[in-house]
Amino acid sequence: MTSTAQGGRRRLDASVPPEYDVPTREPRIESAKTVRLIMGGVFGLWVLGFAGALTAVVAVGVPSVVQRPSAALLMIVFAVGLIHRGGGHMRIWLPITAVLGVVAVVAENNVLLASAAALTAVLSAVWAVMVTRPADSVVGAIREFALTIVVALSGTTAVAAWNAPVNYQRFNLIVIAIAMGLAIALVWNLGAGLHGLGRQHLAILAGGAALLLLLLAYSSFVRTHGSQALVNAFSDIVTWMRQNFEGVPRPVEVFIGFPALIVGVSLRSKRREGWWVLVFAVIGTAVLSTSLVTPGAFPSYIGLSTLYSAVLGLAVGLVARHYAMRQGSARAARAIEEIVRVEPPRFAPLK
Repeated sequence: MTSTAQGGRRRLDASVPPEYDVPTREPRIESAKTVRLIMGGVFGLWVLGFAGALTAVVAVGVPSVVQRPSAALLMIVFAVGLIHRGGGHMRIWLPITAVLGVVAVVAENNVLLASAAALTAVLSAVWAVMVTRPADSVVGAIREFALTIVVALSGTTAVAAWNAPVNYQRFNLIVIAIAMGLAIALVWNLGAGLHGLGRQHLAILAGGAALLLLLLAYSSFVRTHGSQALVNAFSDIVTWMRQNFEGVPRPVEVFIGFPALIVGVSLRSKRREGWWVLVFAVIGTAVLSTSLVTPGAFPSYIGLSTLYSAVLGLAVGLVARHYAMRQGSARAARAIEEIVRVEPPRFAPLK
């Protein structure tokens, strides 16, 4: 990738096209036409499931009997997308997911419904991040951000369509923990181990982890040990925003999840260690996918809160991207061509 010009200075060789830096297995289906048909069929099932699950949120006069089957269909689609994207074994994990969905719909057992809703939230939250592509421009980063929000919102409607009797706080924490664990396993499997992190990227990860711990610790401290005046002040702010804006942005999405998404897809265009930043983006998509799990949640309030969180999170993310994407050294700045990293197409396996 480098050549030595007259005078001994090393330059990037722009004549050599970049290659994907992770080994991938051979395609399971060789026919391009068959692949397109399968992809079109999966996309059609996603649209069908999304439309059916949306009836649990929007009153359109459709019988409620279509809601849980639509949620099960979306759960299966999420599983197909994530297994295929991560290079997993479809013959093992897909039947397990399908059996859980069918049994939960038929039996309507509370434990099965809660399990199906949790699995749906986890799969949609992780797949929404894994389906992204590297973005070397601001427009590209915003495009990937919008796609992730749409996929996560489809998971939100699926979780609402399950109508599972759960405790929101406990359900939310379980989904976030499992989603982050799954994301870490997938990222590690893609070869983005910690051994390859530079000081700048390690600082970004450490800063994100510290900010997450600070938010969680502070919110927990305020709820349990905060003075009554402080608790009342926060309650008054939330009440004022609900009355005037009919929605309240969620801090975890604004300061961690959504900015990590913008920075992560941008860093992936340079180095594969950008995947590690996207682990924090899963927190944002997981919070979004569980926002309507409580039957008493108002869709309009959740929708406006998500809109405010997305706008503010995008702004914070673009500012963070500006500093994260700066040249790290004078040597990199003198290169003829910037480093451009390639990845397989959006719906192709990453490994």
